[in-house]
Amino acid sequence: MKIAIASGKGGTGKTTVSVSLFHLLSVNTEKKIQLIDCDVEEPNDMLFFHEPVKTSEEKVFQLIPEIDTSVCTFCGKCADWCEFNALTVISKIGFAEVHSELCHSCGACSVACEYGAITECEKPLGVISKYRNRNGKEIIEGRLEVGSAMQTALIKKVKNTASSCSEIILFDAPPGTSCPVVETVADADFVILVTEPTPFGLNDLKITVDLLKNLKIPFGVIVNKAGLGSDEVYTFLRDNNIESLGEIPFTTEYASSYSSGDILTHIPENIENAYEKIIAKIFT
Repeated sequence: MKIAIASGKGGTGKTTVSVSLFHLLSVNTEKKIQLIDCDVEEPNDMLFFHEPVKTSEEKVFQLIPEIDTSVCTFCGKCADWCEFNALTVISKIGFAEVHSELCHSCGACSVACEYGAITECEKPLGVISKYRNRNGKEIIEGRLEVGSAMQTALIKKVKNTASSCSEIILFDAPPGTSCPVVETVADADFVILVTEPTPFGLNDLKITVDLLKNLKIPFGVIVNKAGLGSDEVYTFLRDNNIESLGEIPFTTEYASSYSSGDILTHIPENIENAYEKIIAKIFT
């Protein structure tokens, strides 16, 4: 069972929900569970696990083409085949260049070149690290190389490291609705959308709901920081027949625990009860 946890904007509590669900499932079930942090630009899940054991670390690379101008005829076929405009060829002045920040490593240019002028070289993409929590459950983190724009490529590699033996896999998605989010939720069986009862939260929830409807992926909504803001988000869920999975009440005690990284060691009773109801609704 693959569950993605997503939100239309940052700061709604997506990571809080991800690590809390993983923690409570780890404690209360013998099932094989994995948490995969797909927010590769800013992976924060590990901040909340005290004394985790790192089991592996792997540097990953992407293949970037290089053009040998001593062999290149500057025909421009490679640039024509590139869907991402990552190559520039100017025949009249004998100029050819690869823009690595745009390259998606699809290999089309290498296939297009009939003169053997293109070779592919490895460029650092990021690091994939694996950990075990105190209950022996696995957490996988992807961390993008600074300056790289290839979040989607790394997310794909991170997801491919998931164990085929896992019974429950939780994907902590990046915020927003762009390509990295689409890659994260693409093969999910269900998506948990986390929102907050504020105008910004509702606006971005609507955008994310439209995305998931277009992708035809089933989903439900958790309202985090319940008790703040207005009731408009609840009206939206009711009017559009969107499943409400539950709500996490706002408390200053819980917010303080979050700021110190202690939300898994100091869970207020009302917060834990809220998560237990959500788990019962989704996983039983």
